Amino acid sequence: MTASFHVLTTGYADTRVAGTVTLVVDGATVAIVDPGMVADRRLILDPLAPHGLAPEDVTDVIFSHHHPDHTLNAALFPEARFHDHMAIYQDDVWEDRNADGYRLSSSITLITTPGHTAEDVSTLVTADEGLVVLTHLWWTAEGPADDPFAPDRDQLRAAREKVLALGPALIVPGHGAPFVPSASTPL
Repeated sequence: MTASFHVLTTGYADTRVAGTVTLVVDGATVAIVDPGMVADRRLILDPLAPHGLAPEDVTDVIFSHHHPDHTLNAALFPEARFHDHMAIYQDDVWEDRNADGYRLSSSITLITTPGHTAEDVSTLVTADEGLVVLTHLWWTAEGPADDPFAPDRDQLRAAREKVLALGPALIVPGHGAPFVPSASTPL
């Protein structure tokens, strides 16, 4: 079985900032990745309706990292479990666990990919398109080639190499539209 993924809103980072927000559905698992800053919350909520979903149907929210442009609208999903690099949170329950290799479903897996921050997580989705990686290792297909906020350039390069070695069909970056990785994808 494969999951489906749908970009709910495509992010940007120029004079204003919005994160790319993605819906991933695999059977009973309905996940939102990076519900952060957007110009209007309807840009996250309205695209759920064509999929027959309401905010209460979302079972999981995944944070690639804890910057507000990727987390600000998490509370829109009141029934969800929240995932980051070190734990799962729901209501008043905090369950410690390492995200590396954690499976939300048969087609959705988290891996640790420190780069943009030391605590970055990427979401691997086995979809009809092939392997889709939702990650902030790249801002957009166009760059920047060198993340200006990365605390450790070598760590960023190693995480990018780790993701590219998986042979993804698509990368969904932190602030842009999905792109097909190529030999010119920055390390």
